[in-house]
Amino acid sequence: MPVARAAQPRLDAENPPHAPWHTLTCAQIEQALNTGAEGLSEAEAARRIEHYGPNRLAPPKRRGPLRRLLEQFHNILLYVMLGAAVITAFLQHWVDTGVLLVAVIVNAIIGFIQEGKAEAALDAIRAMLSPYATVIRDGRRREIDAAGLVPGDRVVLVSGDRVPADVRLVSAKALRIEEAALTGESLPVEKCTAAADADTPLGDRCGMAYSGTVVVYGQGTGLVVATGGSTELGRINQMLASIRTLSTPLLRQIDRFGRMLALAIFAVSAVTFVIGVLWRGHSAAEMFMMVVALTASAIPEGLPAIMTVTLALGVQRMARRKAIIRRLPAVETLGSVTVICSDKTGTLTRNEMTAQRVICAGHVFEVGGAGYALAGDFCLDGHIVDVDRYPALSMAARAAVLCNDARLREDEGLWRVEGDPTEGALLVLGGKAGFTRHVAHAAWPRADAIPFESQHRFMATLHHDSEGESWIFVKGAPERIMDMCAFQMNTEGEEVPLDPDGWHRMGAVTAAQGMRLLALAYKRAAPRHGRLAFADAETGYTLLAMVGLVDPPREEAVRAVHECHRAGIRVKMITGDHIETARAIGAQLAIGAGKPAITGAEVATMDDADLRRTVREVDVFARASPEHKLRLVQALQDDGQVAAMTGDGVNDAPALKRADVGIAMGMKGTEAAKEAADMVLADDNFATIAVAVREGRAVYDNLKKFILFMLPTNGGEALVVIAAILFELTLPLTPAQVLWINMVTSSTLGLALAFEPAERGIMERRPRPPGEALLSGFFIWRVLMVSVLMMTGALGLFLWEMQHGASVETARTMAVNAVVVAEMFYLVNSRFILAPVLNREGLTGNHYVLLAIAACIPLQLAYTYTPFMQAVFGSTGLSGLEWLKVLGAGLLVFSVAELEKAVMRRMRGIPQPAAG
Repeated sequence: MPVARAAQPRLDAENPPHAPWHTLTCAQIEQALNTGAEGLSEAEAARRIEHYGPNRLAPPKRRGPLRRLLEQFHNILLYVMLGAAVITAFLQHWVDTGVLLVAVIVNAIIGFIQEGKAEAALDAIRAMLSPYATVIRDGRRREIDAAGLVPGDRVVLVSGDRVPADVRLVSAKALRIEEAALTGESLPVEKCTAAADADTPLGDRCGMAYSGTVVVYGQGTGLVVATGGSTELGRINQMLASIRTLSTPLLRQIDRFGRMLALAIFAVSAVTFVIGVLWRGHSAAEMFMMVVALTASAIPEGLPAIMTVTLALGVQRMARRKAIIRRLPAVETLGSVTVICSDKTGTLTRNEMTAQRVICAGHVFEVGGAGYALAGDFCLDGHIVDVDRYPALSMAARAAVLCNDARLREDEGLWRVEGDPTEGALLVLGGKAGFTRHVAHAAWPRADAIPFESQHRFMATLHHDSEGESWIFVKGAPERIMDMCAFQMNTEGEEVPLDPDGWHRMGAVTAAQGMRLLALAYKRAAPRHGRLAFADAETGYTLLAMVGLVDPPREEAVRAVHECHRAGIRVKMITGDHIETARAIGAQLAIGAGKPAITGAEVATMDDADLRRTVREVDVFARASPEHKLRLVQALQDDGQVAAMTGDGVNDAPALKRADVGIAMGMKGTEAAKEAADMVLADDNFATIAVAVREGRAVYDNLKKFILFMLPTNGGEALVVIAAILFELTLPLTPAQVLWINMVTSSTLGLALAFEPAERGIMERRPRPPGEALLSGFFIWRVLMVSVLMMTGALGLFLWEMQHGASVETARTMAVNAVVVAEMFYLVNSRFILAPVLNREGLTGNHYVLLAIAACIPLQLAYTYTPFMQAVFGSTGLSGLEWLKVLGAGLLVFSVAELEKAVMRRMRGIPQPAAG
């Protein structure tokens, strides 16, 4: 049993402080938590863990597997199919009953297997908690299970550690923490011990270290201020647990369609029963059997199974294109997306810092390539240049590699950085200039170094060249490095007096483009006292260059955003990064160009109505917390949009789960993001989303084509039965024969439409309205028209044969075959909703249509001629002339359907439609 956790934080061991932890000084923190430099005693820690509970995220209450399975049957179409199974069981048609029950159970099992993503997402977040922590208790350092941490514990953090709880830092030495998974910040954050204002965003609280983030450099100590569910990670966990997964547009449409169809079937059946008993004078028992046949004929038994198969085929096609679908209906939902809300870091951008610009005195060089691959040229005024011809540039590349602690390694064709990403970008810059780390350490061995610390804002290294002369290289914040410089290197490689105004001006232009700046400088001198000290980094340096660094947009993302815009889909960027960076990246991606960008702090001040208005106009949102991302997705949904959310961090998980389609990055995404998502991009490629949208639209088109193919079969059968009742005819189709048509031939033929390729121009049309009905007025007309044609063929042949003395069995066999042959012809019609099929593309463009027809022919021959089938269904063999009559019924449907398409094209002004 988990221990009930008391409210955190507290003051004097019992009462909470009046301000958030990040606003308090170190002394106030120690007083508030009643602790000190010696840490807590073991006895006090034991008392507090009884009070607060263990430092772990409490598992949620879960539904049992039986309840989850039973909930899968809560679907109107499954109810209808179960009703049909009961009816066929009542008729003692046990084979039909078994087929129906198998279809129901298969649908339920698929839904059962697809469930559980919320529980898995919570498990993934719980797994992010650090398993061990280094803590000071009773004045001694020791390693304990992180679950044993309590508020007030003094913990030690070193490079490589995962932060075990929310910690208020009391000491920090060159401490940098990777918070991208929690805040979206693309660079490790420099930590300090300073207090911050109450309204400081999460990513700017330098005095805090948060549970689940990773120390990438330096060391520090801090006091635990929140554990388990009270941490920032715990709040996200609680948000995930409270978010209800929304139904998809297709499921809502199918649900509405199923309810309407069920009501229509029952209403027509009831009216027919009353007419037959009261008007025609049939007995109630006889009419009940007729109504059973009518109900069986009208129920589209194959719809749930075919819908599942169509979606599953879409899943397979997407998997081949690196899009892994975790929830089946998400395939189709992608096709109805109207807005894609994308995280920036790692999704639209590479999550690999890149040096894109080198500013030297008199020259500004652009650097080609992206990410950590050592490929790219240096350009000046659009022309590729030789680095060695520009002394300042060459020396800057050398300084970038020498004054550096990172390492580059190649892993399965991908370059990765060990250490700080910014230093990795500088190593790549040097490599592009031909000066690698291996060359650097061989020719310029390092003798000493001053590591980077946030309070000093620079790093310095001492090297000796081949002649034994001493060089000191420094890198750091531009304003700090310029304070150390008296000179700059000009275009001729000479040291001339520094021009601070010129550097400030060029730096401001580069920063306005969303780049982060680092300055590089050197001094040819030996340390004053043998060892490199801060006194050696005060003055006398020569400024070499300022380097503009950025996490660049993916090239394929630029193209994918353009394709989404062309498809009528708006793309919005929601990031935890700074607003200037977000605005600059957005401009490069054509997201929010010419529009304002707003911050999470501004979102927090808006009520729901204001936020709905804002999301219509604004496309770039910066410094967004998990709550802000969740509110933005909800605002879009409240505004009637179908929203997809992409992301890779823990902070994205709540919005991923809430979105109509959550899309996580597979390679660089956290497990929490993947488990909360409906789709995972195996290649982390934003462009795959555009491919998935295209596939989703094609799946929806194919589902509509299948429904448009299937309903006239049910409609034709129902009209045949109604006509027989109204005009007191012998029933042309028995319930068993109806189920044969619906479950075997109709489903076999209709399955071919699931393989239809996407029609031309599918990504040039607007997304369909979220509230659009599954069947438009035109579709209803088409269904009624073809239903009447099928009824005419089947009932006409039945009456003709009966009129000319044929047996009831022969007449019924001809009626069944007339419906099936009409289905075969109409399947070819259904490939294109308006375009003609009397061409090579229409007749042979989908080989599965021809295979389905080829498979259906032996089934019907077996139905007609095999003794077993004749015994089960009451069929008889047909002559060649009778088969010609059946073929004529099919040609009637095909010809009239093509004629109706031509009339519709003329009415809509489509003179020469493309075949597909």
